[in-house]
Amino acid sequence: MIQIRPFTVDDREAWEPLWQGYLTFYKSSLPAAVTEETWRRLNDPAEPMHGLAAILDSRIVGIVHYLYHRSTWTIGSYCYLQDLFTAEEARGRGAGRMLIEAVYEKARADGASRVYWLTHETNVAAQALYEKVASRSGFIQYRHLLG
Repeated sequence: MIQIRPFTVDDREAWEPLWQGYLTFYKSSLPAAVTEETWRRLNDPAEPMHGLAAILDSRIVGIVHYLYHRSTWTIGSYCYLQDLFTAEEARGRGAGRMLIEAVYEKARADGASRVYWLTHETNVAAQALYEKVASRSGFIQYRHLLG
């Protein structure tokens, strides 16, 4: 049975391979300093960034990172589900859905008015799940890197 809980500082060793797996999936890499700062932020109560772990047989098999930000369209904050990744052995067992629903619960409790996220157009497997738990907004993301 899969359980969901917030990260603790002791989860670093189990979190990092999943984080690296997520980056690899998206053909990305980050400097060690970014990973270090991300982990610090996820465990700092003063930060608007949070993380949850999916636990199966006492092991972390899934992670989700989310953060809150203001909006000009609502009084409550928006919750951006930034990263979601499950280990191969957890796929098809409900871990991803449980992590998303846990973010919904946390965001609702924290007064957010919506949860949203992005996925790559080629991530068809994830989209099969996302179509069941959310609706497409129809918006297209544009980006310009600075520096």
